[in-house]
Parts: sequence; C-alpha cells; structure tokens
Amino acid sequence: MHTVTANGVTIPALGFGTFRIPGSDVLKIVPHALKLGFRHVDTAQIYGNEAEVGEAIVTSGIQRRDIFLTTKVWVENYKREAFLKSVDESLAKLKTDYVDLLLLHWPNDKVSLAEQISALNDVKEAGKVRHIGVSNFTTALMAEARALSKAPLVTNQIEYHPYINQDVVIAAAKAADMSVTGYFGMADGKVFSDPVLKDIGANHGKTVAQVVLRWLVQQDGIIALSKTVSEARVAENLAIFDLNLSRDEMAAIHALAKADGRIVSPDGLAPSWDKVA
Repeated sequence: MHTVTANGVTIPALGFGTFRIPGSDVLKIVPHALKLGFRHVDTAQIYGNEAEVGEAIVTSGIQRRDIFLTTKVWVENYKREAFLKSVDESLAKLKTDYVDLLLLHWPNDKVSLAEQISALNDVKEAGKVRHIGVSNFTTALMAEARALSKAPLVTNQIEYHPYINQDVVIAAAKAADMSVTGYFGMADGKVFSDPVLKDIGANHGKTVAQVVLRWLVQQDGIIALSKTVSEARVAENLAIFDLNLSRDEMAAIHALAKADGRIVSPDGLAPSWDKVA
C-alpha cells in the first residue's frame, strides 16, 4: 500500500471511508475491505456507525495495530468536558483503547479554537490518540490551529475531487509538512459521466473511479478516501497502484476544476472558504 508521510507519521494513502454507510452495511463491507488489503479506515462521531466500525475491525481478523483508524469529534462536543467524554465514548464504540488519528470535524467559533486544540493535545498526551489533525479548515484556521498546538497536526481533511481547485490549501499543508485527506473524490457521482475521465480510463483499461483515486494519490501528500458498499468495487478501488497517469493526463484532470465546484458547504458549519489564487 502506497503511503504518505506527514510530520513524521506514515499514513496509508488510500483509505476506506464510511460516511453515509449504514451500520448494517459497515459490518459487511469493512471486514471485506480489510481482508482485501485496505489498512486505513475513516469514520466520525456524527456518522453514527463507530460501533459497527469497531465490530467490523474485530471480526475482520486483521490485527488492530495494522490498521490506521481515524475518527472525528463533532462540533457540539468541542467544550472541554464534552470533548473528553466524547472521545472516551468513541473509543468504547470502536472497541479500542486508541485511535491513530483524531480530527476536529468542522470549525466551530462558538468554542475557542484554543480550547479545542488544547483538548486534542490532552487526549493525545493521555495515549488515547496517536496523532491529531483537522477537517474542513481554511488556511487561516490551519495556521491558527498549528500555532496553538503542542503536537504537530498531520492532516486537513477536505473536499477534493476533479471539479474543485484546492491548490491554496494543499500548498499551505505542504509548507507545514501536513497531508491533505480528500473526501468526496467522486464529486457525489458527477465524475462518472465525465468524458475526459472516461477517455483516460479507456486508455488505461481502468474505470473512472480508479482514474480519480489514482489522480488523488499520485499527487504528493494527498490521501484519498474511497467509499463503496459493493464488494467488487472494493477490489477495483484497491487496483490503482499499477496505474500511472501521465503529466498531460494529470493536467487534464486538474483542468476540470470550476469556480463553483464545491459541493459540501453546509450552513452553520462552513467557514469563509479560501479563494483560489
């Protein structure tokens, strides 16, 4: 498995995401994904499936130490006491005494960022979390979070697919030796009818999903989250490391980005996003 190193931490570059996957499906598909070779699993408190992710890891037969497990604290739990309690609850659901990576899920200015980052560091120092990071943070918030944190931040998990230009955030992450973890890689299904992506796939004998995942992980410092409830597609999503996109193909995919390409920007959660240079 291809890996990304960020602030000294090695992270599998292809993760299995569980957003919007019901618990019953998690119990079936996550053990299958792990048996086929996935070693990075991503969940969150708000997904409502941490317990099933934990059960799936146990039943997979893969040793916990061999799996990079990420979860995220929800914005309503950012006050220190609620934060610490929620992490303990997540660990109990996940049937583990630590997670490899804990993220702040979205910015929330109702609680000071200093309090949020302090709590992140506290659970890390307590050994409940090996590494910490953020999600959906702008470059300004990334810089503020880094300045407040004793421990290095290892990723910013953001929406990233061919229709959104994230160069500004990626450059800031790279300068800080952070990775970027891309979610919504398939642009909520929009990629599958794209003629540019279909043509590139046909040239390589690969599916559009494989082309997009490869485009993501072929970029320096980028981690991609794949997601499916189909056993056949799990195997397809893993079969991207024998594919090398040419410089022209990479550029053609980057050129698909649009000014209005962002899909995920929920009211009450979304910050004032960075403008593309």
